[in-house]
Amino acid sequence: MASTRTRARVHEAALALVGDAGIAKVTMEGIAARAGVGKQTLYRTWPSTSTILFDALLARSETAEGVVAVPDSGDLRSDLLLLVQQTIHELTSPATEPLLRTVTAAIQTDSDLARQYRDLLLEPQMSAVAQRLERGGVTEPDAAAELLLGPVLHRWLLRRGTFDHGWMEDHVDRTLRGVAWRSTDQMSSTSRRS
Repeated sequence: MASTRTRARVHEAALALVGDAGIAKVTMEGIAARAGVGKQTLYRTWPSTSTILFDALLARSETAEGVVAVPDSGDLRSDLLLLVQQTIHELTSPATEPLLRTVTAAIQTDSDLARQYRDLLLEPQMSAVAQRLERGGVTEPDAAAELLLGPVLHRWLLRRGTFDHGWMEDHVDRTLRGVAWRSTDQMSSTSRRS
């Protein structure tokens, strides 16, 4: 495993190359030269440029506590709206969108990278969102997290429409109505059985 300092230099080099030449022109040789390390140093830790870019994304998502920061002001709707805004900003930022699209494409054919993505990035993020939803009184927080973030990721992935503030508010409201309906429906079903 690369040292923390080497890892940071490799990430910085990879991200700079993406910015300079575009994602298609990023190579292990180019990253090694820009980071001032040997190619073997790269290959000992990262088998491909996709894994380096994923590792850079993972490092960007880490907080001081090692978990994803989810807003928690005490106002669930406001917190979810802010979370959706932050997620969309991260997905559409010129600095991260090419990386995210590259990693998304790579995980379709690289099962090891897909597992790492799921275990190290996706699941911790979804778990943090579900915990916030649970603190907000949502009875099925895992399903609600999927309802909240799934359509955002789908819209981004397929490049369907824009993410204006009106869409974000409508989406959060639809999610909360859907969760409330499901909770009410389950309580009604349970009370009818009693």
